[in-house]
Amino acid sequence: MEPRILSHDPQSEYYFREGCFITELSNGEHDPDVSLARARVEPGRTTSWHALARTTERYLILEGQGLVEVGSLPPAPVGPGDVVVIPPGSRQRITNTGPLDLIFLAICSPRFSPQNYIDLDA
Repeated sequence: MEPRILSHDPQSEYYFREGCFITELSNGEHDPDVSLARARVEPGRTTSWHALARTTERYLILEGQGLVEVGSLPPAPVGPGDVVVIPPGSRQRITNTGPLDLIFLAICSPRFSPQNYIDLDA
């Protein structure tokens, strides 16, 4: 792996079918062990039930308030500084319970790949 600096492009945010907006911060062959994305959930919105095969995901909550549901854990409130660890294959979704956008980093290892996304609402 070679050192590099990845510049943030706020214009690259896109809507993902799960029900949130994503900005890929680092997800490429340059670093296959991990990906990093900024996720944004609008007030009152809940993402779709989904899971990631062969991928551990972590949410690092940066702004806002939410209610996260993961695997067999009871729903839990989350806010800035909280980390949610989601093992491979665990069902998950998050609800924005506050008046402002819920913003968190989604850190995946190995890096996120669309073929590992499992839509559980389909």
